[in-house]
Amino acid sequence: MKTKPAMQLQKVNIYKISLPFTADFSHSHRKGAYAENVIVEVITDNGEIMGYGEAAPRPYVTGESQESAARSVSHFIHKDTFPWELNDVSQIWDFIDCLPSEKEYNSAICALEISLLDTLAKNEDKSITEYFPKDYYTNRVYYGAGVPFANSHRIIEICRFIKKMKINKVKVKMGKDFSANQEAIEAVNSVFGDSCDLKIDINMDWNHELALLHIPLIKKYKVKVVEQPMVPGDAGIAHFAKVLEDNGVILMADESACALEDVERIIKDGYYKMVNVRLSKCGGFQRSLRIVEHLRANGLYFQIASHLGESGILSAAGRVLSLLCKDALYYDGSYDEFLLKENITFENVTFGPGGEAGPLNGQGLGVEINSRNLDRLSGNSKRVTVFRP
Repeated sequence: MKTKPAMQLQKVNIYKISLPFTADFSHSHRKGAYAENVIVEVITDNGEIMGYGEAAPRPYVTGESQESAARSVSHFIHKDTFPWELNDVSQIWDFIDCLPSEKEYNSAICALEISLLDTLAKNEDKSITEYFPKDYYTNRVYYGAGVPFANSHRIIEICRFIKKMKINKVKVKMGKDFSANQEAIEAVNSVFGDSCDLKIDINMDWNHELALLHIPLIKKYKVKVVEQPMVPGDAGIAHFAKVLEDNGVILMADESACALEDVERIIKDGYYKMVNVRLSKCGGFQRSLRIVEHLRANGLYFQIASHLGESGILSAAGRVLSLLCKDALYYDGSYDEFLLKENITFENVTFGPGGEAGPLNGQGLGVEINSRNLDRLSGNSKRVTVFRP
């Protein structure tokens, strides 16, 4: 049998892109009307196949900015280990394993890995799902919905829409203002009563004293999960974790868990009982799935989620990761048409009624890129091109 010649990659384009929101979705660490992401475009020698990946760098999560992530992508492509001749997925895994383990590179590594997987899968006429074990695969997942910082009128409006969508898993953003937090959770309750599965996401805004002040609210409104209330390493987390556990509430790590090393420390400490896994935060598929496997082996819950403002590229990749993890406790993502005024994929990756979502059709990620939108939303930022050496 004749061996198929290796696919030759010709060049890689790196775009810094601004994706406008439909409304204000700010939280305590993210302000503004758009998301600043990085898109990686891999082009083969004949120009017929183009693969795409995306980084959602967030300084308050991994310490990456849009600028630093784009710079890291370029640096990694210049390494001798970059697979310019690509004919097997093992080359991608070997390349990723050679890259730094520090979280300051995770979103850049994520974008590169996804772009290479998308390119290879298109060349082999398959979905990237085929490159992963199917032990925990499912054809359907059900996403939850998020409630941003807003006044009670806006929150009630959002919750009515969520309820109309027949979604009952709701995450509420909270900050340092106890009164505003109380107003937000009361507004949610006025729409759902006790009929929703309620999480609150703090984004590290509480200290020990403020965290304890919220315990009556958490108990009264039957909050099931509290996500990252304090900064990583805060000494007060041990006591707060015990109080939550005594009240049957799950404490979830997010910014404290960006890498496998973080998760190993979390398991050893025993405070967090759940981890939020996000592709861009955790460094792509290979690293995210290693984290998930470690959590499974140690009996911790996990959630597959997204960063605010991901385009259809990361939404499609997140869909694949979600479908590979039928044992996740929650799924958050695929918010495209609800959050983004403009996107760069022709396909609408948004979930349907009930939060229901299944596999995307087609090769690779299952999405086609609107190159006109990609160029326009890159604005004045100069595209960086790395050519095959």
